[in-house]
Amino acid sequence: MIEVNRPRLRRALLAALIAASVVVPVTGAARPAAVPAPVPATLAPLRAATPAVLAERYAASRDGIWAAERMAAGHGDRWRAAMLRAMADPARRFLSFDGRDGGRAVEVFGDLTAAERIAVLVPGSDTDLDKYGLLRGGSMRLRQALGDRSAVIAWLGYRTPGTVTLQALMPGRADRAAPDLRAFVRELSAVKPGARVSLLCHSYGSVVCGRAAPGLDVADIVLYGSAGAAVDDAAALRTRATVWAGRGTGDWIAHVPHTRLRLPFVTIGFGTDPVSPRFGARLFAAGDGGHSDYLKAGSLSLSNIARIVSGRAPAEAGRDA
Repeated sequence: MIEVNRPRLRRALLAALIAASVVVPVTGAARPAAVPAPVPATLAPLRAATPAVLAERYAASRDGIWAAERMAAGHGDRWRAAMLRAMADPARRFLSFDGRDGGRAVEVFGDLTAAERIAVLVPGSDTDLDKYGLLRGGSMRLRQALGDRSAVIAWLGYRTPGTVTLQALMPGRADRAAPDLRAFVRELSAVKPGARVSLLCHSYGSVVCGRAAPGLDVADIVLYGSAGAAVDDAAALRTRATVWAGRGTGDWIAHVPHTRLRLPFVTIGFGTDPVSPRFGARLFAAGDGGHSDYLKAGSLSLSNIARIVSGRAPAEAGRDA
């Protein structure tokens, strides 16, 4: 039984709440007005992962990106317009795109038709179209580490919370995102029934994966840089997947209180630390990197995450929790 210093814990949570209540209005006032974007066309579910079907989907998403680019340019937002022009490059492959409200995008790295191993990256807080480069860069490096007959899908399919906001301490955004992630993974499994699919869940993305996990047919759920998955232990995820957890020694997330405080109408915090023995995940060594370094080139964490996605044991793995 883990002994908890409740007064100290409550002080830490109170401090976080106070900081968030101050930062939210200040940063909100300082941010530029949201960049307008058109309502995207409704896309039919994928029928297959053949080259012809995927090419049709990629082209439809590209049309949506161009429409968003024109609206951003007309609004005078040169940064967003330039970024969208880069996203509309015919060499890039998007399964879906929505430029509204910070943006949603699902991008494929690699040949999905031929892929035998597929990693679905679920990002954490402060990820949107204007900060998409970090997610894209990590996806590209992971794809390179995995090698041939693999694909990585960057799933920015929800409105992520800001890092220092009340939303980042609560599961509300994850609750709304989970049905979409669950539907996406099931559609992917239907068109790629023989592929090994892994969910890679960074930071607040762990909460999204935790909410989506029950019943999902995936091989692995990898929690990294995680403050918790909003459950008490891995068994509560109700999944047949192997649940992995890793954290770099330089990651500040280790200092976030690992608990859940249930208040009237709201829950704050995400429960047990995923790398603790009590949680029951299999541990993998993640090196000495910080919170945004897990998919950094040459890192131990990148190598071990690639090994897990490939169905191999991670190097220098910690003991089973």
